[in-house]
Amino acid sequence: QVQLVESGGGLVQAGGSLRVSCAASGRTFDSYAMGWFRQVPGKARDFVAAISWSGEDEYYTDSVKGRFSISRDSAKNMVYLQMNSLKPEDTAVYYCVVDRALSSIVGGGPCDYWGQGTQVTVSS
Repeated sequence: QVQLVESGGGLVQAGGSLRVSCAASGRTFDSYAMGWFRQVPGKARDFVAAISWSGEDEYYTDSVKGRFSISRDSAKNMVYLQMNSLKPEDTAVYYCVVDRALSSIVGGGPCDYWGQGTQVTVSS
């Protein structure tokens, strides 16, 4: 059974940094792309960042470019999202995703697997 478990969310002041992590289990994800979405109440889940199976290709939504960085450790089935210069508008539940196709993640889904989410709150 595939499981994606996020961790590292919390409360941070504007301008601060936070790193969220996702542990994937239940199969090997070497050939899968991984990524992050986020959602605020009343709105759809939005694409944030994605990384290819090799780790060589990264994609970001425009609003986080230059501030967020995605990385993965395929040996550990982990994906990370380093978030710097956080803004109140980054407040959301952040979801880890995994999919065979990078384009599915970058295109906004649907994705093969989703985590349960971790709350990130940025105070002004």
